[in-house]
Amino acid sequence: MKLRQTIVLLLVILLSATAAWAQQRTKIRYALGDVVSIDELPLLIAAERAKARGVDVEITAFKSEDVATQAVINGQADIGQGTPYAALQKVGAPIRFFYQLSALLFFPIVNKEFYKSWKDLDGQEIAVHTRGSGTEAIMNLAAKEHKIKYKNVSYVPGSQVRALALLKGNIKATILDASNKNMVMKEQPDKFLILPLGNVKASDEALFATREFLDKKQAGVRIFLEELTKVNRAINANPNWVLEERKKLGLLKDLPAKLEGEILPFYREAVQNGVFPNDGGGDSAAKNDLEFFRLSGALKGENLKVEDFWHLAPLKAALANVK
Repeated sequence: MKLRQTIVLLLVILLSATAAWAQQRTKIRYALGDVVSIDELPLLIAAERAKARGVDVEITAFKSEDVATQAVINGQADIGQGTPYAALQKVGAPIRFFYQLSALLFFPIVNKEFYKSWKDLDGQEIAVHTRGSGTEAIMNLAAKEHKIKYKNVSYVPGSQVRALALLKGNIKATILDASNKNMVMKEQPDKFLILPLGNVKASDEALFATREFLDKKQAGVRIFLEELTKVNRAINANPNWVLEERKKLGLLKDLPAKLEGEILPFYREAVQNGVFPNDGGGDSAAKNDLEFFRLSGALKGENLKVEDFWHLAPLKAALANVK
């Protein structure tokens, strides 16, 4: 009888401890407005490392950045990824950017049977990621610089999707990230041309959330940002680290074989071009974004203030703990 009572007591203690441990964990609903591919390896790695520290980052891939942004605005997700400056300015919601995940590194690419310069795109159709995205901003800014006007802008979410459409001939002019640019040029190097692009300084992917969430979940957000920062620093120190971590954690197991060989070249090129900030971007990233998206037409008005779009306290708290 005493043995049975002891077992019951131990089970009660175990269940209580498990419940207490579960209550201590933080859940972050993360909205990704793109397909999960090799670009997201830093995010996936950081999410696994945060999980080991009691923060469960549940990543959901939505069909577009617009839908992911609406999920955050409507409270269906906690953190969004992207650069929806125009949307946030328009709705006037208490949502702020708080971390630069990566800087822009994109390549305007055209089928050279039809186009050979920016001037040739005057009055033609182009395809970009989503409305208000960095890809659209780059193409709009290029149009202003080259004094041209597109006939139509199509929104085709996913760089990989646009790359395949380009190879199949469904689109003739678009903009791709480094990995998909490399794939296209490797498969059909004589068919496509990369148009020249000036020095662009702005966020490709930034994190945003409501002030209410950032204030309520400070500890969980800090841990997540610490791990994102550590991952970026590890990649910048050695791009091969991504391959090692992906294998160790078993990430992207269903990745198409043709993209396997693109991982290391992509991260080497990204590191060479300063895509992954060691400090989460901070004030300088915020200022660069406001200037870039204002010039491209995504943001309206003059004398835009960082504090109206960014909340830097979570980043400062995270950096204080990362050595």
